[in-house]
Amino acid sequence: MNTWGSKIKLSIFGESHGEALGIVIDGLEAGTKLNLENINKFIDRRRAGKSSFTTSRKEKDEFRILSGYKDGYTTGAPFCVIFENTNTQSKDYEDLKVFLRPNHADYPAAIKFKGFNDIRGGGHFSGRITLALTFAGAIAMDILEEKGIKIFSHIKKILDIKDKSFLEFKEVYLDKFKNLKESSLAFIESDL
Repeated sequence: MNTWGSKIKLSIFGESHGEALGIVIDGLEAGTKLNLENINKFIDRRRAGKSSFTTSRKEKDEFRILSGYKDGYTTGAPFCVIFENTNTQSKDYEDLKVFLRPNHADYPAAIKFKGFNDIRGGGHFSGRITLALTFAGAIAMDILEEKGIKIFSHIKKILDIKDKSFLEFKEVYLDKFKNLKESSLAFIESDL
């Protein structure tokens, strides 16, 4: 299944090289104001091709809201947003019918969908599907912040590069934690 949640249900759909991918969010309270500027910041943060750590594939990552939104607020109906795919080179993936990539979901996808899965660009298991989840995460962060809840995350370890843990700080350094969102590698303090 590609749907999860109880109070708010999220359903992702689409493939990396299909026409579009997106998400349906059901259960958003009617009258929730969406901060589209903040959503765009989240999307820009995950945008591919911005550093040597990401794929070189460049997409506009522009969203189109199809339902559940009017005049800046959610309507209470299922909220649906799509992202059209414009930069696809599907011929590059023809060999994946025979040669599965290590560290990718090619094999589990073939088993789950009995060989009918879309292999182009990783299909439904592509990192591109995180675009829809990023959109939903931005909405969730705004809802939580309105309730006075702040969420931070960082990279704890990559190979031999280790960062301090949030738990190692005796006090909360909100300014230092806020800057994590602006960093291409979200370390609090490291020797990098």
